[in-house]
Amino acid sequence: MAGSGDIDGEVVFEVEHCIRIFKGGRVERYFGSDSVPASTDAATGVASKDRAISPDVSVRLYLPPVAGVSGEGEGKKLPLLIYFHGGGFCLHTAFNFVFHAYLTSLAARTRAIVVSVEYRLAPEHPLPAAYEDSWQAVLWAASHAPGAGEETWLTDHADFSRVYLAGESAGANIAHNMAMRAGAEGLPHGSRVNGVVLVHPYFLGRGKVPSEDWDPAMAENVVKMWSVVCPATTGVDDPWINPLADGAPGLEGLACGRVLVCLAEKDVIRDRGRAYCEGLKASGWAGEVEVVEVAGHGHCFHLMDFNGDEAVRQDDAIAEFVNR
Repeated sequence: MAGSGDIDGEVVFEVEHCIRIFKGGRVERYFGSDSVPASTDAATGVASKDRAISPDVSVRLYLPPVAGVSGEGEGKKLPLLIYFHGGGFCLHTAFNFVFHAYLTSLAARTRAIVVSVEYRLAPEHPLPAAYEDSWQAVLWAASHAPGAGEETWLTDHADFSRVYLAGESAGANIAHNMAMRAGAEGLPHGSRVNGVVLVHPYFLGRGKVPSEDWDPAMAENVVKMWSVVCPATTGVDDPWINPLADGAPGLEGLACGRVLVCLAEKDVIRDRGRAYCEGLKASGWAGEVEVVEVAGHGHCFHLMDFNGDEAVRQDDAIAEFVNR
């Protein structure tokens, strides 16, 4: 490692065993950056494939077998779930083994086509890069609504009146911000965001909340991380990270009529998610908010064991929400 007098040797942010960011711009990632290939899953029959949208943005698509076989389900249009992975805007690839396995499972459980977005990471590409890349992916998916486009899985099988935006942690933050942008700008060709799924959303705000007591060091770290991934930010009341901040766009502008928020009892940002739900209800937004809260678990617990009882309960709630 560089000496303490070397600017590149000064660590400005670190999550142990995950990432270390240095003042000079060097980044060391220890987890989540290795990709696995697209494939057809033998257990579920879910097929996957990759598409490059632009030099900066690509996606992995997941197609459950009901859409691709003759007989039952043939010709039936499926919900379209556009998914944004988490990782604090600075970790992971959409193609790593965790997200590949999880979204294969989720596609099977929801019987939805999943489009998992690979966006650029901070700090090499500070926010709003991830937001811009994600919006590009949303527009790309929506461009298939007329029944024409480069991706036949979407033209042949996706129901563009049932588009869902989803993600966990930072990906949930992205999903919210994409829904707000869709509300402001609309989607092309009559595509419509039917719902948003926010799993353990990465939101911040001024003042301490009780859930931070589960892990005060982690609570401090998630605030510091925001300033690293978004160096131009105004702080924890930046509307991107705090939808309830003064001056943030009104939540009544959310594009959809239904929102599912999944929370975990021991997550340090749990109470930010609760406050978001209350703020949404109080905003004048005319939609319906559903909350699923799991006891005894922490942030993104389901990615460690998505076949555990509570993870399955959470994913069952997502499947029911998407198919209602």
